[in-house]
Amino acid sequence: MVRGKFITFEGIDGAGKTTHLGWFRERLEEKIASGGRSVVMTREPGGTALGESLRELLLNQPMDLETEALLMFAARREHLALVIEPALARGDWVLSDRFSDATFAYQGGGRGLPRDKLEALERWVQGGFQPDLTVLFDVPTNVASERRGAVRAPDKFESESDSFFGRTRAEYLRRAAESPDRFVVIDATQSVVDIQKKLEKVVSSI
Repeated sequence: MVRGKFITFEGIDGAGKTTHLGWFRERLEEKIASGGRSVVMTREPGGTALGESLRELLLNQPMDLETEALLMFAARREHLALVIEPALARGDWVLSDRFSDATFAYQGGGRGLPRDKLEALERWVQGGFQPDLTVLFDVPTNVASERRGAVRAPDKFESESDSFFGRTRAEYLRRAAESPDRFVVIDATQSVVDIQKKLEKVVSSI
C-alpha cells in the first residue's frame, strides 16, 4: 500500500483557514477517490478522545507556559499514534486543522517559549515526521482581529492582543521561509472565490 499524504492548514486566529477546510476536503476526495482512498479530517489540539479533553483545558484554563507546551505535544503524540500514522499507513490522506507549526507559532512566537525547548519536544514526539504540505493562511493582525470580533465568544488564545498575534504571525512566516518546499502561503485577505482558485491549484499539484 502506498503511504497517504499529510496536509495541514495553519494561520493565526481570524485568518479564515477553517472556512476553506470542508471545501478543500471535497476536492481532495475527488482527487483520490479512484484509488479507493479516503480523507481523514482532524484537528489540533484534539483529534482523539484524550486530545479533545486536553483541548478543553488548553483553550480555556490558565496554566504555566511550559505546561501548555507539554500538553500540546502530549495531545500530538496521541494524535499521531491513534489517528495520523494509522491513516497514512493504510493509504488514506489526512487533513489537519493545525499541527506542530502552530505550537512553534503560538507557544514560541506568541508566548516566547525558547525555540530549542520546542525543537527538543518535536524531536521526541515526532522524530523527523512533518506534513507533506502545509497551507498557511496569512493575514495582517488588524484584519484577523476584526474577524475574530465578529464570531463567537473567544477562547484564551483568541482573546490575546494584536502584539501577541503579530509575534505568532512572524513565527509562522519564519517557518514558511525556512521550509519553502513544504509551505504554500495564501494571502487570506482575498475573497473566498480567489482563495479557492489558489487552493484548486494546490490540489492539482499534489
